[in-house]
Amino acid sequence: MYKYFSTAYKFGGFAGGLSVLSFIVLSFLYPDPTNLNLVFGYIITPIAIFLAVKFFKEYSNKGYLSFSEGMSVGFVTYMLEALVSLVGIWAVLMINTGLFNQIRESKLAVLETSKDSIISQVGENSFDLTLESISKLVPLDIALNDALWKIIPGLFFTIIISIILRKNPN
Repeated sequence: MYKYFSTAYKFGGFAGGLSVLSFIVLSFLYPDPTNLNLVFGYIITPIAIFLAVKFFKEYSNKGYLSFSEGMSVGFVTYMLEALVSLVGIWAVLMINTGLFNQIRESKLAVLETSKDSIISQVGENSFDLTLESISKLVPLDIALNDALWKIIPGLFFTIIISIILRKNPN
């Protein structure tokens, strides 16, 4: 079983670490690093999945890859990336409460500047619910959001990459 996931652990852990590092670096450059960190995740996730599946195929599986093997390796890769990212970002926000408060205030400011537009599109009740939920934001919410936005595209990219790289001995 180890042979199936040896590359997935390496690339998933590395991608998750890069995601946390990206969050930290972006927090020095922008008051709300969450959105740009999601963009970074959209770039690093498919690269990590591709490399994990490719390395598995070439170095652990003698050049062959079934769709299910690719899906398994990809799943472990993006789930580990999401888990490392979740724990890392949550820890950063728990340690640096000023950064967390800055992110929440930034999100509230964006909501207030777009108030009229949002109310005209979805109504005042929806706006009030959104305002209330952002006011009750906790560090785990931000970290969980980041992790979820690595899992959702990760599944999509894993399917595509597993189809492209599959090669059976028959």
